[in-house]
Amino acid sequence: MIATARLINVGLSDALRPTAGSPQLRPLILLRLETSDGLSGHGEAAPLEAYDGISTERALAALERHQMVLKGRPGPTDPSELREAVAACVTADPLPQALAAVDMALWDLIGRRSGLSVHELLGASDPSPIPLNATIGAVAPAEAAAEAAAAHEAGFEALKVKVGTPDDRQRLKAVREAVGPDMLIRADANGAWDRLTAPERLRALARFDIELFEEPVHGLEVTEALARGLPDVAVSLDESASAALAHGARRLCSALCLKVSASGGISGLIADAARARELGYEVYIASTLDGPLGIAAALHAAAVVRPDRHCGLATLGRFDRPVPTALQPTNGLIRAPAGPGLGDRLLNWY
Repeated sequence: MIATARLINVGLSDALRPTAGSPQLRPLILLRLETSDGLSGHGEAAPLEAYDGISTERALAALERHQMVLKGRPGPTDPSELREAVAACVTADPLPQALAAVDMALWDLIGRRSGLSVHELLGASDPSPIPLNATIGAVAPAEAAAEAAAAHEAGFEALKVKVGTPDDRQRLKAVREAVGPDMLIRADANGAWDRLTAPERLRALARFDIELFEEPVHGLEVTEALARGLPDVAVSLDESASAALAHGARRLCSALCLKVSASGGISGLIADAARARELGYEVYIASTLDGPLGIAAALHAAAVVRPDRHCGLATLGRFDRPVPTALQPTNGLIRAPAGPGLGDRLLNWY
């Protein structure tokens, strides 16, 4: 195989209301694997330094090492050969964000050679649609209410609302009043609180009937103590999900939010979900502002994982270009794309 990586900077139309100085471009790395008979498969590396601490330069360096490993290898024809190729890349550089691109591209290759979609290769011939949450940034309460009402009108049954700001109560109150009592509302703090402030904040905001508090604090020990101290409040880990799985001794909170980039691809995400459930976690899947290949990969994995909660995969609308038809949510639901490999007509977006 010949592997080539290309850096693409994609404009953000929203970016969850970036603060002053935040980037307006989202860097993504498109990986192409080509076999000696001219077949090609594609994957995507989506490091997001503000979220996972991984720079684009670090991911590109890892992919250079993976390119050397894959050079001259025949394209895989079945999952066992895929696993061998990925294992060799892990030895060269274990960075999950780069491995995700390799794993996606290899699955795409196998699917295009066989004429099957990745979810079919994984044994999900007729996958159920995946329920999604819409996302509302840390915006003014009136704007949050308007966005919530629009999501409700579009058929979404769940919202994720960014919190960790002085006007959290006003924002959540406005959102709850806009959508009524039946819509699920998830509060995402991105670790904004600490051991002392988090219990009071969760108790104060729980009055708005919060489905789940996502990453209210950073740190496994603090999260476990918070979850134990508030048994009637559901807490999940997002940024710290991989660390929780590596810890592996016991369940620390209610749920883990898994991401194809952090898990090292489709194969890793499925394995992480299985391990999480062994420990007693519920699992759901979200995006790190992935492009269409990353979203498609997550949906193929979700067809097997069957997430326990609504998934945060309705994020392509944050970019300044049209969402591919195959990845447009309908009534708050989305299916794994049809067509061989990761899906048809996704590359035109890049």
